Amino acid sequence: MDYSLETKRHSLAHIMAQAVQQNFPGTKIATGPYTDDGFYYDFDFGDGEFSDKDFKTIEKSMKKIISQNQDFQVFEVSYDEAREIIKLMGEDFKIEIIDMLESGKFKNTEKITGKISFYINTGKWGQASDLQNHIQEKWYFDFMAHMDGDQVRNLKFIDMCAGPEHVTSTSSLDANSFKIARTAGAYWLWDEKNQQLTRIYAYAFENKEELDIHLKMLEEARKRDHRIIGAKLKLFTVSELIGPGLPLMQPAGMIMRGAIEDYLWDLHKTRWYDRVWTPHIAKEILYETSWHAAKFGDELFRVQGKEDAFIMKPMNCPHHMQLFADNQFSYRDMPIRYFEPATIYRDEKSGQLSGLTRVRAITQDDGHLFCRIDQVKQEVKAITDIVKEFYTTLGLTDDYWVSLSVRDDDKSKYLGTDEAWEISEKALEEASQENELPYKRIEWEAAFYGPKLDFMFKDAIGREWQLATIQVDFNQPERFDLSFTNSDWEKERPVVIHRAIAGSLERWMWVFIEHFAGTFPLWMAPRQAIIVPVAETFNAYSEEVFKKLKDAGIRVQLDDSSDSLNKKVRNAEKMHINYILVVWEEEMKAHSVAVRNYKTKEQSVEKVEDFVERVLKEVEEKVL
Repeated sequence: MDYSLETKRHSLAHIMAQAVQQNFPGTKIATGPYTDDGFYYDFDFGDGEFSDKDFKTIEKSMKKIISQNQDFQVFEVSYDEAREIIKLMGEDFKIEIIDMLESGKFKNTEKITGKISFYINTGKWGQASDLQNHIQEKWYFDFMAHMDGDQVRNLKFIDMCAGPEHVTSTSSLDANSFKIARTAGAYWLWDEKNQQLTRIYAYAFENKEELDIHLKMLEEARKRDHRIIGAKLKLFTVSELIGPGLPLMQPAGMIMRGAIEDYLWDLHKTRWYDRVWTPHIAKEILYETSWHAAKFGDELFRVQGKEDAFIMKPMNCPHHMQLFADNQFSYRDMPIRYFEPATIYRDEKSGQLSGLTRVRAITQDDGHLFCRIDQVKQEVKAITDIVKEFYTTLGLTDDYWVSLSVRDDDKSKYLGTDEAWEISEKALEEASQENELPYKRIEWEAAFYGPKLDFMFKDAIGREWQLATIQVDFNQPERFDLSFTNSDWEKERPVVIHRAIAGSLERWMWVFIEHFAGTFPLWMAPRQAIIVPVAETFNAYSEEVFKKLKDAGIRVQLDDSSDSLNKKVRNAEKMHINYILVVWEEEMKAHSVAVRNYKTKEQSVEKVEDFVERVLKEVEEKVL
């Protein structure tokens, strides 16, 4: 029987829990779902310790369990019966889950039917297992009453689990398809007020070949770590005095970031956007009206002024609503398009902050369009054209897809009427179809105020990132009582379309530092060229070349130090400088330079004027 990869990963999580309890008796188990690249399980080791030196022991035990061809079987009991079983097993965490399920306070409770399911692993007939010997005999035989007669004689492992599915037998699993990855601390039920557990992560794929491909990708990712490259190339700084999650852009990083901002504005101004600016704080009532105060809660930074209470803006859209409200637009003026690369602020937990990955100061290339309902599809198409052009320039459109994120059945999580949601979801889906987007309809991922299109791109080593987004919103115009005059001279609500092309500039820099491994396309490279004279004799000519390149707008440096040629070249390569221009006697006589392309390793000799012309053309055409 063919099983989905998710089913195999879920089953492996049970096997890992069994292996851990075999090697660390008395360990209590919490929860263990599958993930995008494997699975994890949370454990309470009590007074014991678990570290990476134990990984191989657990892996060996898991492979042995798989080789035993253990069966997975399931039975269901009432809440009270489940409590009795769990008490006898001594698994305290599961008792709390049962209580939460019964009260309806646990996530996905709409799927619970009033029964609790247990999945057990059983072996062949014969001698009792260690587990069987450690549990009360009376409980074991009471437990057998839930099974079909004599089917079970060798109980290996039991776990309370909501499913949804497991393999029938461990023989369906490849014993070489998984690898324990790492450990981390994790709070029980994701609440920092609760006990901290040990989370063991593992990678799991269909077979060893796919696992090896993933491990190779991870090794390449470590080499591309944006924190390491960012520090080496002096792109950004994280200061303890300023605080985590508040990165500073070094001059080199600001060149890269500025190049993207300029390109984004070039793409928007030709499509009739207006650039705006809004302040970094606003009175609390603005975000109470927009519902962001309730949405973000304790993630908000609050500022008490002399008279009023303020909030550092968590989103730009309420500010843009005020810009629209301060005008009297008619249907002929629509759509109104605002563009603002603006910084917003979220008080993220310090443990989640890292480099540019997760920050507290987030600069969005934000934009909001106010349009008529009959203009939604054409505006979505226009935004889609910008997205395609931007990411084609960056070489990321060969293998991408789009998530059409709509709401799920729990409508209490979302603002707005059913009619507004139906109209907006239909508009986005039709726009996706007409624009031939490779989209998938995904429930429960919509924003709280409307459905959205999220563009998913793969980087140079195959990792997938959500970057651009387009979101339709009927709710903010309603909450702020926005209107324009329609053709019947009546007030009509506009539709708001939120869009971000790069997403946040910090996230974009993180992804693209790693995508290009620090060797950037010339048009966004902070250090485009460096002139390296072989000896002091050639310094004067090198300075002439330096001035010509500088005057032409090329970002160029001059290394006239006393270091050897080899060391100068090595230093330039360490900084990933695109072009290394070596000056010898022949180059000085011919008014040329010896050009080394750091990325391609090609070498050539060019006239200075020819090199300048070629570089400027490469920048203008945004060559990859």
